Amino acid sequence: MKNTKLLAKELISEEYQERLREIYVDEGVIAYQIKRYQGAIQKYEELFGEQEVEIYSAPGRSEVGGNHTDHQHGEVLAASINLDAIAVVSKSDNDVIKLQSEGYPMITVDLKNLEVQKGEKGTSAGLIRGMAYGLKKNGYKIGGFCACVTSDVLNGAGMSSSAAFEVLVGTILSGLYNDMSVSPVETALAAQYAENVYFGKPCGLMDQMACSVGGLIHIDFADPQDPEVEKVDVDFSAYHHSLCITDTKGSHANLTGDYALIPEEMKKVSEFFGKEFLREVDPKDFYKNLSNIRQECGDRPVLRALHFFEENKRVEQEVAALQAGNFQGFLENVQASGNSSFKYLQNIYTNRDVQNQSVSIGLAVSDSILERHGASRVHGGGFAGTIQAFVSDDFVETYRKTLDNVYGKGSCHVLKIRPYGGVKI
Repeated sequence: MKNTKLLAKELISEEYQERLREIYVDEGVIAYQIKRYQGAIQKYEELFGEQEVEIYSAPGRSEVGGNHTDHQHGEVLAASINLDAIAVVSKSDNDVIKLQSEGYPMITVDLKNLEVQKGEKGTSAGLIRGMAYGLKKNGYKIGGFCACVTSDVLNGAGMSSSAAFEVLVGTILSGLYNDMSVSPVETALAAQYAENVYFGKPCGLMDQMACSVGGLIHIDFADPQDPEVEKVDVDFSAYHHSLCITDTKGSHANLTGDYALIPEEMKKVSEFFGKEFLREVDPKDFYKNLSNIRQECGDRPVLRALHFFEENKRVEQEVAALQAGNFQGFLENVQASGNSSFKYLQNIYTNRDVQNQSVSIGLAVSDSILERHGASRVHGGGFAGTIQAFVSDDFVETYRKTLDNVYGKGSCHVLKIRPYGGVKI
């Protein structure tokens, strides 16, 4: 730990700048990050006074392939990105966590009571309490701390700001009380538990895993308690393409029911076969029984199950293409994934409000201008939020300006895949 005033000064040293380059991968953002970190330290001092502190970071994530497959024990390809949540933290002597996120009121969580609180459903306090319980029940130490948090991860825009927050809290508890011994996978499992049980959102594990592990990873959730995680080494700059994420300005508020219907309807199909999850169903049996499944389950569950089976194949094809250096094959699968999400998974807009289709507009504009310059698809859970595109470097500026013209300046983010998940800076 270091004194807040000393740390604020030392951030401009070459040692710290090199550390920031490792994490954020982009020389062009280092000056901004130094200023951002210094501002967070100053805010911490305003809240808690001059103290010995540590700084932690957890990234947002980009889902590259495997749209809505994780909750059915499927396969995904995901990456951590160089937008993150950071926390300036000091250890406290009591069992109370005090955390203030920029722009929000102070959150206070008493760790003496780790039971689910009905009034904390859908709140950050619930996530904090759930993370503490999840780590404690797995044998790790927990304790109080004071934290000032600021985040670049776009809230409600499909970059998993909630997962980044959960992983940030878990990484803090790992660092302060467990010598950073909590593995990224264990942190992700605790984060999913916190979101499912304490927050009340029936999410899968992909978001938390991508934020916690870091880099570009292929995850097979056939056994969700022991998922297979494979690092995929690829340098997108070598293929002269950039990852562009555009915020279409649609809010995820009031969409929990739409998200919940996806796993619910997929499970109707798995239950037709006496199985709990679609991964346990043989795709050949699914296609043989389409007529009977339609009669018993309805058409949209059938379409969403079809998306699941084909999306699992696409993830494997994406990984194989990248490992073989076939970037065009990778792009073709990205585009096919997006088309399947639109036509079969149907998570591009809510049918309860057909006049608000911000994601549809972004995909239509992307299709009209990209042609041979890249591929685009929905990003994350869908219904609102962000779209993703892999764009050739010579076309990035044109793409960025076009999407900014639709959604406002600064809506299109040109990002890097960062090699780290949750870390102590």
